[in-house]
Amino acid sequence: MRKNILRKTAALFTCIAAAASLTACRSGSTSADSAPTAAAETVADTAENTEEALTGANDGSQEGRVTQTKPLVVYLNDFDAVIPEMFKEATGYDVEVVSGNGAETMSRIAAEAGNPQWDVVWIDSMYDVYNLAGEGQLLTDWEPENAANLTEFSRNLVPDNKCFYPTGIHAAGVLVYRTDVFTEADAPKTFADLTDEKYSGKVGMADPGVAAPAYPLAAYFMDSLGLEGGKEYFQTMFSQGLKVFPKNPQVVQALASGEISVALLQETNAYDMKESGEPISIIWPEEGAPGSTRVAAISAVTEQEEIAKAFVNFLLDADTQQKLVDMGDEGYFEPSVEGVALKPERDANARMAVADIEFGAENEADIKAWFADMSAQ
Repeated sequence: MRKNILRKTAALFTCIAAAASLTACRSGSTSADSAPTAAAETVADTAENTEEALTGANDGSQEGRVTQTKPLVVYLNDFDAVIPEMFKEATGYDVEVVSGNGAETMSRIAAEAGNPQWDVVWIDSMYDVYNLAGEGQLLTDWEPENAANLTEFSRNLVPDNKCFYPTGIHAAGVLVYRTDVFTEADAPKTFADLTDEKYSGKVGMADPGVAAPAYPLAAYFMDSLGLEGGKEYFQTMFSQGLKVFPKNPQVVQALASGEISVALLQETNAYDMKESGEPISIIWPEEGAPGSTRVAAISAVTEQEEIAKAFVNFLLDADTQQKLVDMGDEGYFEPSVEGVALKPERDANARMAVADIEFGAENEADIKAWFADMSAQ
Protein backbone atom coordinates (compact mmCIF):
# COMPACT_ATOMS: atom_id res chain seq x y z
CA MET A 1 0.00 0.00 0.00
CA ARG A 2 1.18 3.52 -0.67
CA LYS A 3 2.08 4.92 2.71
CA ASN A 4 1.46 8.52 1.68
CA ILE A 5 -2.24 7.92 1.03
CA LEU A 6 -2.60 5.80 4.14
CA ARG A 7 -1.64 8.78 6.30
CA LYS A 8 -4.75 10.68 5.31
CA THR A 9 -7.52 11.03 7.89
CA ALA A 10 -10.89 9.97 6.58
CA ALA A 11 -14.17 9.02 8.15
CA LEU A 12 -15.12 5.40 8.37
CA PHE A 13 -17.72 4.51 5.81
CA THR A 14 -21.10 3.59 7.25
CA CYS A 15 -23.27 3.46 4.13
CA ILE A 16 -25.12 0.18 4.13
CA ALA A 17 -26.92 -0.92 0.97
CA ALA A 18 -30.66 -1.27 1.69
CA ALA A 19 -33.64 -2.86 -0.02
CA ALA A 20 -31.87 -6.19 -0.64
CA SER A 21 -33.62 -9.50 0.03
CA LEU A 22 -32.80 -11.09 3.39
CA THR A 23 -33.09 -14.62 2.17
CA ALA A 24 -32.63 -15.29 -1.50
CA CYS A 25 -29.52 -15.81 -3.59
CA ARG A 26 -29.48 -15.49 -7.35
CA SER A 27 -30.71 -18.80 -8.70
CA GLY A 28 -28.74 -20.36 -11.51
CA SER A 29 -26.25 -17.56 -12.01
CA THR A 30 -23.46 -19.37 -10.19
CA SER A 31 -23.51 -22.33 -12.55
CA ALA A 32 -21.93 -20.34 -15.35
CA ASP A 33 -18.30 -20.82 -16.28
CA SER A 34 -15.89 -18.07 -15.34
CA ALA A 35 -14.04 -16.32 -18.11
CA PRO A 36 -10.23 -16.32 -17.78
CA THR A 37 -8.88 -13.40 -15.76
CA ALA A 38 -6.61 -11.24 -17.90
CA ALA A 39 -3.20 -10.39 -16.48
CA ALA A 40 -3.10 -6.67 -15.85
CA GLU A 41 -1.27 -4.09 -13.83
CA THR A 42 -2.58 -3.52 -10.31
CA VAL A 43 -4.62 -0.35 -10.17
CA ALA A 44 -3.80 2.11 -7.44
CA ASP A 45 -7.35 3.45 -7.20
CA THR A 46 -8.47 0.40 -5.25
CA ALA A 47 -5.95 1.16 -2.54
CA GLU A 48 -7.52 4.59 -2.20
CA ASN A 49 -10.93 2.99 -1.80
CA THR A 50 -9.68 0.92 1.14
CA GLU A 51 -8.01 3.94 2.65
CA GLU A 52 -11.19 5.99 2.32
CA ALA A 53 -13.11 3.24 4.07
CA LEU A 54 -10.82 3.60 7.06
CA THR A 55 -9.45 6.66 8.87
CA GLY A 56 -6.12 8.31 9.42
CA ALA A 57 -4.93 5.09 10.95
CA ASN A 58 -1.24 5.87 10.94
CA ASP A 59 -1.13 9.63 11.44
CA GLY A 60 -1.92 9.67 15.15
CA SER A 61 -5.18 11.56 14.72
CA GLN A 62 -8.11 10.33 16.83
CA GLU A 63 -10.80 12.62 15.44
CA GLY A 64 -13.39 10.59 13.53
CA ARG A 65 -11.45 7.39 14.11
CA VAL A 66 -12.86 4.24 15.64
CA THR A 67 -10.74 3.30 18.63
CA GLN A 68 -9.78 -0.34 18.70
CA THR A 69 -9.65 -1.83 22.20
CA LYS A 70 -8.99 -5.42 21.11
CA PRO A 71 -7.88 -7.12 17.90
CA LEU A 72 -10.35 -7.97 15.17
CA VAL A 73 -10.79 -11.75 15.34
CA VAL A 74 -10.74 -13.42 11.93
CA TYR A 75 -11.42 -17.12 11.43
CA LEU A 76 -9.66 -18.34 8.29
CA ASN A 77 -8.05 -21.35 6.67
CA ASP A 78 -5.29 -19.71 4.60
CA PHE A 79 -3.08 -16.59 4.45
CA ASP A 80 -2.76 -16.49 8.25
CA ALA A 81 0.99 -15.83 7.94
CA VAL A 82 0.61 -12.63 5.92
CA ILE A 83 -2.81 -11.01 6.33
CA PRO A 84 -2.46 -9.56 9.88
CA GLU A 85 0.68 -7.60 9.00
CA MET A 86 -0.79 -6.46 5.68
CA PHE A 87 -3.95 -5.09 7.33
CA LYS A 88 -1.96 -3.54 10.18
CA GLU A 89 0.31 -1.76 7.72
CA ALA A 90 -2.63 -0.49 5.70
CA THR A 91 -4.88 0.63 8.55
CA GLY A 92 -3.12 0.53 11.89
CA TYR A 93 -5.67 -1.97 13.18
CA ASP A 94 -4.72 -5.28 14.79
CA VAL A 95 -6.02 -8.65 13.62
CA GLU A 96 -5.97 -11.91 15.56
CA VAL A 97 -6.31 -14.89 13.24
CA VAL A 98 -7.63 -18.29 14.24
CA SER A 99 -6.62 -20.80 11.60
CA GLY A 100 -8.12 -24.20 10.86
CA ASN A 101 -9.37 -26.24 7.95
CA GLY A 102 -12.90 -25.74 6.68
CA ALA A 103 -14.49 -28.39 8.89
CA GLU A 104 -12.63 -27.18 11.99
CA THR A 105 -13.62 -23.56 11.39
CA MET A 106 -17.29 -24.34 10.86
CA SER A 107 -17.33 -26.62 13.91
CA ARG A 108 -15.83 -23.83 16.00
CA ILE A 109 -18.46 -21.37 14.77
CA ALA A 110 -21.24 -23.86 15.53
CA ALA A 111 -19.91 -24.46 19.04
CA GLU A 112 -19.84 -20.71 19.67
CA ALA A 113 -23.30 -20.02 18.22
CA GLY A 114 -24.60 -18.73 21.54
CA ASN A 115 -21.56 -16.55 22.15
CA PRO A 116 -19.57 -15.93 18.94
CA GLN A 117 -15.89 -15.16 19.50
CA TRP A 118 -15.22 -14.13 15.88
CA ASP A 119 -15.76 -10.91 13.98
CA VAL A 120 -15.02 -12.05 10.41
CA VAL A 121 -14.97 -15.47 8.79
CA TRP A 122 -12.84 -15.74 5.63
CA ILE A 123 -12.68 -19.24 4.21
CA ASP A 124 -13.14 -21.11 0.95
CA SER A 125 -16.41 -22.66 2.13
CA MET A 126 -18.97 -20.53 0.33
CA TYR A 127 -21.92 -22.85 0.95
CA ASP A 128 -21.18 -23.24 4.66
CA VAL A 129 -20.93 -19.48 5.06
CA TYR A 130 -24.17 -18.92 3.16
CA ASN A 131 -25.93 -21.27 5.56
CA LEU A 132 -24.74 -19.11 8.47
CA ALA A 133 -26.81 -16.26 7.05
CA GLY A 134 -29.90 -18.45 7.17
CA GLU A 135 -29.20 -18.98 10.86
CA GLY A 136 -29.03 -15.22 11.44
CA GLN A 137 -25.32 -15.28 12.23
CA LEU A 138 -24.14 -12.89 9.50
CA LEU A 139 -24.37 -9.18 8.89
CA THR A 140 -26.46 -8.70 5.75
CA ASP A 141 -27.53 -5.94 3.37
CA TRP A 142 -24.30 -4.00 3.16
CA GLU A 143 -21.90 -3.38 0.32
CA PRO A 144 -18.21 -2.43 0.57
CA GLU A 145 -16.99 0.27 -1.76
CA ASN A 146 -14.50 -2.05 -3.46
CA ALA A 147 -17.33 -4.38 -4.48
CA ALA A 148 -17.58 -2.12 -7.51
CA ASN A 149 -14.34 -3.72 -8.73
CA LEU A 150 -15.62 -7.31 -8.70
CA THR A 151 -15.31 -9.29 -11.92
CA GLU A 152 -18.55 -10.30 -13.60
CA PHE A 153 -18.11 -13.90 -12.45
CA SER A 154 -17.50 -12.88 -8.83
CA ARG A 155 -20.28 -10.31 -8.85
CA ASN A 156 -22.73 -13.09 -9.77
CA LEU A 157 -21.66 -15.00 -6.66
CA VAL A 158 -22.73 -12.24 -4.25
CA PRO A 159 -26.03 -13.33 -2.64
CA ASP A 160 -29.04 -11.05 -2.86
CA ASN A 161 -28.85 -10.55 0.89
CA LYS A 162 -25.19 -9.51 0.55
CA CYS A 163 -24.14 -11.73 3.43
CA PHE A 164 -20.67 -12.36 1.99
CA TYR A 165 -18.26 -11.20 -0.71
CA PRO A 166 -15.95 -13.43 -2.77
CA THR A 167 -12.24 -12.63 -2.54
CA GLY A 168 -10.99 -15.25 -5.00
CA ILE A 169 -11.69 -18.65 -6.47
CA HIS A 170 -9.32 -21.56 -6.95
CA ALA A 171 -9.78 -24.88 -8.68
CA ALA A 172 -11.07 -27.42 -6.19
CA GLY A 173 -10.01 -30.14 -8.58
CA VAL A 174 -7.89 -30.17 -11.70
CA LEU A 175 -6.96 -33.42 -13.40
CA VAL A 176 -3.46 -34.57 -12.46
CA TYR A 177 -1.74 -37.72 -13.68
CA ARG A 178 1.67 -39.32 -13.35
CA THR A 179 3.58 -39.04 -16.61
CA ASP A 180 5.58 -42.16 -15.81
CA VAL A 181 2.37 -44.21 -15.74
CA PHE A 182 0.27 -42.66 -18.50
CA THR A 183 1.25 -41.06 -21.77
CA GLU A 184 -0.48 -37.89 -22.89
CA ALA A 185 -2.59 -39.98 -25.26
CA ASP A 186 -3.69 -42.36 -22.49
CA ALA A 187 -4.24 -39.75 -19.78
CA PRO A 188 -7.72 -38.49 -18.86
CA LYS A 189 -8.71 -35.23 -20.55
CA THR A 190 -12.21 -34.77 -19.17
CA PHE A 191 -13.85 -35.61 -15.86
CA ALA A 192 -16.02 -38.16 -17.64
CA ASP A 193 -12.86 -40.03 -18.62
CA LEU A 194 -12.28 -40.95 -14.98
CA THR A 195 -15.02 -43.58 -15.21
CA ASP A 196 -13.01 -45.49 -17.82
CA GLU A 197 -12.03 -48.90 -16.45
CA LYS A 198 -8.39 -48.36 -17.37
CA TYR A 199 -8.18 -45.97 -14.40
CA SER A 200 -9.65 -48.51 -11.95
CA GLY A 201 -7.88 -48.38 -8.59
CA LYS A 202 -5.72 -45.48 -9.71
CA VAL A 203 -7.87 -42.40 -8.93
CA GLY A 204 -7.91 -40.37 -5.70
CA MET A 205 -9.47 -37.21 -4.27
CA ALA A 206 -9.93 -35.37 -0.96
CA ASP A 207 -12.87 -35.98 1.37
CA PRO A 208 -15.75 -33.50 0.83
CA GLY A 209 -16.60 -33.78 4.51
CA VAL A 210 -13.14 -32.73 5.71
CA ALA A 211 -11.29 -30.67 3.10
CA ALA A 212 -12.85 -27.26 2.41
CA PRO A 213 -12.19 -27.35 -1.36
CA ALA A 214 -13.48 -30.91 -1.79
CA TYR A 215 -17.14 -30.15 -1.08
CA PRO A 216 -17.43 -27.55 -3.90
CA LEU A 217 -15.88 -30.20 -6.14
CA ALA A 218 -18.54 -32.75 -5.24
CA ALA A 219 -21.34 -30.17 -5.31
CA TYR A 220 -20.42 -29.11 -8.83
CA PHE A 221 -20.93 -32.63 -10.21
CA MET A 222 -24.12 -33.14 -8.20
CA ASP A 223 -25.49 -29.86 -9.55
CA SER A 224 -24.33 -30.06 -13.17
CA LEU A 225 -25.25 -33.74 -13.61
CA GLY A 226 -28.30 -33.63 -11.38
CA LEU A 227 -28.26 -35.08 -7.88
CA GLU A 228 -28.88 -38.64 -9.04
CA GLY A 229 -26.59 -38.25 -12.05
CA GLY A 230 -23.82 -36.95 -9.80
CA LYS A 231 -24.21 -39.87 -7.42
CA GLU A 232 -24.12 -42.29 -10.34
CA TYR A 233 -20.90 -40.66 -11.58
CA PHE A 234 -19.16 -41.11 -8.23
CA GLN A 235 -20.70 -44.55 -7.65
CA THR A 236 -19.05 -45.72 -10.86
CA MET A 237 -15.69 -44.46 -9.63
CA PHE A 238 -16.21 -45.94 -6.16
CA SER A 239 -17.01 -49.31 -7.76
CA GLN A 240 -13.72 -49.01 -9.62
CA GLY A 241 -11.69 -48.33 -6.49
CA LEU A 242 -11.83 -44.54 -6.01
CA LYS A 243 -9.61 -43.66 -3.03
CA VAL A 244 -10.75 -40.81 -0.76
CA PHE A 245 -8.14 -39.13 1.47
CA PRO A 246 -8.86 -36.69 4.32
CA LYS A 247 -7.28 -33.65 2.68
CA ASN A 248 -5.38 -32.62 -0.44
CA PRO A 249 -1.89 -33.01 1.11
CA GLN A 250 -2.66 -36.71 1.59
CA VAL A 251 -3.72 -36.91 -2.07
CA VAL A 252 -0.33 -35.40 -2.95
CA GLN A 253 1.44 -38.04 -0.85
CA ALA A 254 -0.49 -40.82 -2.56
CA LEU A 255 0.37 -39.45 -6.00
CA ALA A 256 4.03 -39.03 -5.07
CA SER A 257 4.30 -42.57 -3.69
CA GLY A 258 2.52 -44.15 -6.63
CA GLU A 259 -0.42 -45.35 -4.54
CA ILE A 260 -2.57 -43.54 -7.10
CA SER A 261 -1.60 -42.22 -10.51
CA VAL A 262 -4.57 -39.94 -11.30
CA ALA A 263 -6.18 -37.37 -9.04
CA LEU A 264 -8.77 -34.68 -8.71
CA LEU A 265 -6.42 -32.29 -6.94
CA GLN A 266 -6.71 -28.72 -5.67
CA GLU A 267 -4.66 -26.47 -7.93
CA THR A 268 -2.14 -25.08 -5.43
CA ASN A 269 -1.17 -28.61 -4.44
CA ALA A 270 -0.93 -29.59 -8.10
CA TYR A 271 1.36 -26.71 -9.05
CA ASP A 272 3.49 -27.22 -5.95
CA MET A 273 3.98 -30.87 -6.94
CA LYS A 274 5.00 -29.91 -10.44
CA GLU A 275 7.39 -27.24 -9.16
CA SER A 276 9.03 -29.77 -6.83
CA GLY A 277 9.89 -31.96 -9.81
CA GLU A 278 7.30 -34.72 -9.43
CA PRO A 279 6.54 -36.50 -12.74
CA ILE A 280 3.03 -35.15 -13.16
CA SER A 281 1.01 -33.22 -15.70
CA ILE A 282 -1.89 -30.86 -14.96
CA ILE A 283 -5.00 -30.80 -17.15
CA TRP A 284 -7.61 -28.05 -17.08
CA PRO A 285 -10.68 -29.63 -18.73
CA GLU A 286 -12.32 -27.51 -21.39
CA GLU A 287 -15.64 -27.69 -19.56
CA GLY A 288 -14.06 -25.86 -16.63
CA ALA A 289 -12.69 -27.04 -13.31
CA PRO A 290 -14.95 -27.01 -10.24
CA GLY A 291 -14.10 -23.90 -8.25
CA SER A 292 -13.80 -23.35 -4.51
CA THR A 293 -14.74 -19.79 -3.65
CA ARG A 294 -13.13 -17.95 -0.75
CA VAL A 295 -15.61 -15.54 0.82
CA ALA A 296 -15.54 -13.00 3.64
CA ALA A 297 -18.48 -12.42 5.97
CA ILE A 298 -19.07 -10.45 9.16
CA SER A 299 -20.63 -11.70 12.38
CA ALA A 300 -24.07 -10.23 13.04
CA VAL A 301 -23.07 -9.52 16.64
CA THR A 302 -19.57 -8.17 16.15
CA GLU A 303 -18.62 -5.29 18.42
CA GLN A 304 -16.21 -4.03 15.75
CA GLU A 305 -18.56 -3.63 12.81
CA GLU A 306 -16.79 -0.70 11.15
CA ILE A 307 -13.34 -2.27 11.41
CA ALA A 308 -14.78 -5.57 10.17
CA LYS A 309 -16.28 -3.78 7.17
CA ALA A 310 -12.93 -2.12 6.52
CA PHE A 311 -11.27 -5.54 6.60
CA VAL A 312 -13.64 -6.97 4.00
CA ASN A 313 -13.20 -3.87 1.84
CA PHE A 314 -9.43 -4.33 2.20
CA LEU A 315 -9.72 -7.90 0.91
CA LEU A 316 -11.47 -6.59 -2.20
CA ASP A 317 -8.60 -4.21 -2.95
CA ALA A 318 -6.61 -5.10 -6.08
CA ASP A 319 -3.35 -4.29 -4.27
CA THR A 320 -4.27 -6.73 -1.50
CA GLN A 321 -5.19 -9.54 -3.86
CA GLN A 322 -2.04 -8.97 -5.91
CA LYS A 323 0.05 -9.35 -2.76
CA LEU A 324 -1.79 -12.56 -1.88
CA VAL A 325 -1.05 -13.92 -5.35
CA ASP A 326 2.60 -12.91 -5.07
CA MET A 327 3.30 -13.71 -1.40
CA GLY A 328 0.66 -15.98 0.02
CA ASP A 329 0.95 -19.73 0.41
CA GLU A 330 -2.25 -20.12 -1.59
CA GLY A 331 -1.33 -17.77 -4.43
CA TYR A 332 -2.76 -19.95 -7.18
CA PHE A 333 -6.25 -18.54 -7.54
CA GLU A 334 -8.40 -16.39 -9.77
CA PRO A 335 -8.79 -12.97 -8.13
CA SER A 336 -12.30 -11.66 -7.53
CA VAL A 337 -11.50 -8.09 -8.60
CA GLU A 338 -10.23 -6.56 -11.79
CA GLY A 339 -6.61 -5.47 -12.23
CA VAL A 340 -4.72 -8.38 -10.66
CA ALA A 341 -2.06 -10.41 -12.49
CA LEU A 342 -2.16 -14.19 -12.11
CA LYS A 343 0.84 -16.34 -11.31
CA PRO A 344 2.68 -16.90 -14.60
CA GLU A 345 2.71 -20.68 -14.11
CA ARG A 346 -1.09 -20.81 -14.00
CA ASP A 347 -2.92 -21.64 -17.22
CA ALA A 348 -4.05 -18.32 -18.68
CA ASN A 349 -7.01 -20.05 -20.34
CA ALA A 350 -8.18 -21.85 -17.22
CA ARG A 351 -11.92 -21.83 -16.72
CA MET A 352 -13.88 -22.57 -13.58
CA ALA A 353 -17.48 -23.31 -12.71
CA VAL A 354 -19.36 -23.61 -9.44
CA ALA A 355 -22.57 -25.18 -8.23
CA ASP A 356 -25.54 -22.91 -7.68
CA ILE A 357 -25.22 -21.36 -4.22
CA GLU A 358 -28.64 -22.42 -2.99
CA PHE A 359 -28.20 -25.96 -4.34
CA GLY A 360 -24.81 -26.29 -2.69
CA ALA A 361 -26.04 -24.91 0.62
CA GLU A 362 -29.29 -26.88 0.80
CA ASN A 363 -27.73 -30.22 -0.13
CA GLU A 364 -24.42 -29.94 1.72
CA ALA A 365 -25.22 -32.18 4.68
CA ASP A 366 -26.79 -34.88 2.50
CA ILE A 367 -23.94 -34.90 -0.04
CA LYS A 368 -21.28 -35.10 2.66
CA ALA A 369 -23.14 -37.90 4.44
CA TRP A 370 -23.53 -39.80 1.16
CA PHE A 371 -19.79 -39.54 0.49
CA ALA A 372 -19.00 -40.71 4.01
CA ASP A 373 -21.22 -43.76 3.53
CA MET A 374 -19.70 -44.59 0.14
CA SER A 375 -16.14 -44.18 1.44
CA ALA A 376 -16.85 -46.55 4.33
CA GLN A 377 -18.02 -49.37 2.09
